[in-house]
Amino acid sequence: MFDRRLVINFDWILLLTVCLLVGIGIVNLYSATANWQDLSTPFYMKQLIWLGGGLTLVLLLCCFDYRHLEHFAVHGYVITLGMLLFVLLFGKASMGATRWIDLGFFNLQPSEVIKIAMILLLARIFGRTAHLQGFGLGELRQPALWLLLPVVLILKQPDLGTALMLIFIAGSMLLFAGLQRATLFGLGVLGGLAAVAGWFGLHDYQRDRILTFLNPEADPLGRGYHIIQSKIAVGSGGFLGKGFLQGTQAQLSFLPERHTDFAFSVFAEEWGFVGCSLLLFGYFFLIIWGLYIARHAADRFGMFLAIGVTAMIFWHIVVNLGMVIGLLPVVGVPLPLFSYGGTNMVTTMIGVG
Repeated sequence: MFDRRLVINFDWILLLTVCLLVGIGIVNLYSATANWQDLSTPFYMKQLIWLGGGLTLVLLLCCFDYRHLEHFAVHGYVITLGMLLFVLLFGKASMGATRWIDLGFFNLQPSEVIKIAMILLLARIFGRTAHLQGFGLGELRQPALWLLLPVVLILKQPDLGTALMLIFIAGSMLLFAGLQRATLFGLGVLGGLAAVAGWFGLHDYQRDRILTFLNPEADPLGRGYHIIQSKIAVGSGGFLGKGFLQGTQAQLSFLPERHTDFAFSVFAEEWGFVGCSLLLFGYFFLIIWGLYIARHAADRFGMFLAIGVTAMIFWHIVVNLGMVIGLLPVVGVPLPLFSYGGTNMVTTMIGVG
């Protein structure tokens, strides 16, 4: 399994881009939590630890041929699915949600790990089946079942944002696999019906988030508080920003969840349009490079693996930025390689590896 050539040919451009984005995120995390004095270990230090763990996994994974992962795709999926079941039965609850397994030294979030497992499984399925005319609706029953199982378990936690991420990732991989026109139409109809039915299956707070997105000013001190403060932070940054540690929304604690879901708002206020443009260019380069890797993959499994990881990063960026500027409802999706989160950081780094 070990191949020295894989180390020599390692994609250092990709790793440098990832480390640059993570480095900016850690500096931003320091600013976002600078006035939190009651922490035994600051969040930016914890993030550095996760970065070290993630880099270690990347360097280990680069020593092995990715094609061997295809043989373990089903096993990995079954194990992570079992972890999701374990969370529902014995998981750690926090803020009304049960999403974590307490391992003592850190809290593992299986709903993040299942993203990689799902990408591996779908890459195996689509990589082994090629259709000149595209996939028919009947041929998607098995992949749909593999997708539906973790989505249902994640919605039970409840975690709408991560469930949507899984659907978006699978949908992106499916589009690259190819669809018949009738299949595309059928999926559109099924998606519309599922969205209508899903509305009635949402928790009250999830419906409130969507309604608040449509009119946050209706409850500026309650449900609309997050998005209003985030838009103030982003808008007040101006062209050059207010400067490092000078953002009022973060330093005066007006902005909630500023180290996780709304980390970009802190960055936008302190570094302005110029800083945001440079950060987004870094993400744009990462996405383009991921598609380049997919295009030049040695086989279909590698191609779909690269497409899946790229789609995972892309949709996290789109949804998180849409949340913080008020274009999408708040669904608790972090900005990859930037927001605080151990499992998300390590999962993304594994995908990069």
